[in-house]
Amino acid sequence: MVHHVLAAEEVAMPVPHPAPPSVGVRGTTGPPAADPARLRPRVWVAVVLLGLVGQLAWTVENIYLNLFVYDTVTDDPTVIATMVAASAATATLATLLLGALSDRTGRRRVFVAGGYLLWGVCTAAFGFLTVDAMDGVAAVANVVLLTALAVILLDCLMSFLGSGANDAAFQAWVTDVTRPANRGRVEAVLAIMPLLAMLVIFGGFDGLARAGDWRAFFLIIGAVMAGAGVAAWFLVEDSPTLVRNDAGYLRSVVHGLRPSVMRANPGLYLALTAWSIWGVSTQVFLPYLVIYLQRYLKVEGYAVVLAAVLVTASVVSVLAGRVIDRVGKVRFVLPAAAVYGTGLLLMFLARGTLPVIGAGIVMMSGFMLVLAPLGALVRDYSPPERAGHVQGLRMVFAILVPMLVGPYLGAAVISNADETYQDLGVARQVPTPGIFLMALAVLALIVVPVLALRRRDRRADA
Repeated sequence: MVHHVLAAEEVAMPVPHPAPPSVGVRGTTGPPAADPARLRPRVWVAVVLLGLVGQLAWTVENIYLNLFVYDTVTDDPTVIATMVAASAATATLATLLLGALSDRTGRRRVFVAGGYLLWGVCTAAFGFLTVDAMDGVAAVANVVLLTALAVILLDCLMSFLGSGANDAAFQAWVTDVTRPANRGRVEAVLAIMPLLAMLVIFGGFDGLARAGDWRAFFLIIGAVMAGAGVAAWFLVEDSPTLVRNDAGYLRSVVHGLRPSVMRANPGLYLALTAWSIWGVSTQVFLPYLVIYLQRYLKVEGYAVVLAAVLVTASVVSVLAGRVIDRVGKVRFVLPAAAVYGTGLLLMFLARGTLPVIGAGIVMMSGFMLVLAPLGALVRDYSPPERAGHVQGLRMVFAILVPMLVGPYLGAAVISNADETYQDLGVARQVPTPGIFLMALAVLALIVVPVLALRRRDRRADA
């Protein structure tokens, strides 16, 4: 079927989409599976491996790269917020460009495999970027500023490669090989990957970071990512039912940003708006979370705290996968948001290791329970010929806006609190509990798009 360039008003994004036929080995099309919601083991292996390794990389960028800058370059929270914002803008651009390109070429595997490989090489390069190294290369008056700029630029390059591989190609491929009947459980599995990734990093590599051995830290993580790229070449198969989008490339890149397309597809954009609000609330505190545990609460065994929280929240998320499919994705969002909001309030109040573990379990369980149905809804509203392009829209709403807004809100709370501690006679700023209250205030706004989605569903059923 050849798709011609369509006027924006002519494009409708149907829900749900017809289920594609099952895909056999080497991309051949076989008979339909007995269970239409069943995925082949090979697909599950690819989803778990690439989902986990991708989140390992994002954990390093979203948490440990911030800690790296804080410990070795500068304690200025504005530098961290600027790095997060620049990375988000680059990642969004990469996903829009490469998502549309993968739709046009009808290929995902080459973007996934090659992208993960280069992503790993770029991550490893952070191990060689220090203030001392920059001072040796270019002796300037403000070597700290030069190092901060170099880190931000390398982070942008890493984000471009990673978003092209993971957010554009891999996520579009997941849409290609799943269907509405199984997306709740697939999204529940993908939703726990950030938590499992944090658990792996905290449990296996936090000691290197605490010891200041950043070179070994980044080299090992980079090697794992590059290895996943090699494995992806053998695991990922381009779906034979993938519908190529033959519209003009530049037109495809900006297609979903047109107001007329938004008006024609309210369900998709309401789901993305809800995701954006959730994302802003998480980015208020997440970039500063480890620093908060270390420097404000003075929890020495924070890796143990995070391990207990992440394991429990991961189990809750996986168990919720089938419930989401049965109850309905839209109906599930607000109760999940209530759990998340309760956790944010408890984190504001918690002091001491055990209270923090309890509050963290509630917060991160709710965190994941909101993400899973929203991710599944966006996939349900994605047209087959624009699955890659929708990943670009997801980046605008779920990554760019949250990372442009959230960290600066958190930085404003931190700066206004003016809480410091002494490090070798130098006063250093430290995050305060107010970041969780700010996150809760933002989260409350999610009620508006979710109620609009509920009204839309009721009208559709009438």
